[in-house]
Amino acid sequence: MPEAECERLVTEALEMGYRLIDTAQAYGNEAAVGRAIRQSGLAREDVFVTSKLSSIINEGQAVQAIEGSLDKLDIDYVDLFLLHAPWGIVMRPGGPWSGS
Repeated sequence: MPEAECERLVTEALEMGYRLIDTAQAYGNEAAVGRAIRQSGLAREDVFVTSKLSSIINEGQAVQAIEGSLDKLDIDYVDLFLLHAPWGIVMRPGGPWSGS
């Protein structure tokens, strides 16, 4: 989806009363989503923002990816960060997210 269309749709959703916005690195729309949120006039704490990490290999990449999302969104925090499609190397025993 083109950035301008994404921004317009998120703006309309916020104007209609939506207060949960879901985005992801894989969607390539974080900048447009962030602009719509910032320009809405709503207090940041009144909009719940979810984003998702793309497939990553280690903790260092996760930190970089989260910081990258925050930069693109240009907001201070994301309310919920999820692993986007956590399969394969991400979930293998002894892998970075296995807890072992």
